[in-house]
Amino acid sequence: MRPIKLRELLTIEVAVEPAVDLGGGRRYVAFTGGTFTGRDGLAGIVANGGIDWQRTRPDGVFEIDAHYALITHDDEAVEVRSTGLRKASGEVLDRIARGESVSPDEYYFRTHIRLSTAAPKLNWLNDMIAVSTGERERDVVHIHVHEVL
Repeated sequence: MRPIKLRELLTIEVAVEPAVDLGGGRRYVAFTGGTFTGRDGLAGIVANGGIDWQRTRPDGVFEIDAHYALITHDDEAVEVRSTGLRKASGEVLDRIARGESVSPDEYYFRTHIRLSTAAPKLNWLNDMIAVSTGERERDVVHIHVHEVL
């Protein structure tokens, strides 16, 4: 069996609005922009309008289901689907909400990412699975994406 290897792909900085509580453990976080950089010169902006739909489980873990778009500096669109988990203590969540600096080592934030594009020169993104680690601040989410080899 071949061991799984990871290769750095992208770093995404997403500007976010405060979460909107829909009741029953459901909420969403609207994306209002941001930037990304990656290997092979891949760079651009996070399009306004993305959404992270979340379900808060009874144990306090957030189930993440984010859907958004990246627009490269060459004006090529990349659709992003990201599903995963964020687990943190109540104390850590309170500190993040207050805007305090919280080390990503103090909580668990991981997602599975699929990328999709119609841009011919970025077609290679369509044929990969990626995983990410995340860092949550009050108004920004930092996402470190790695291609699974």
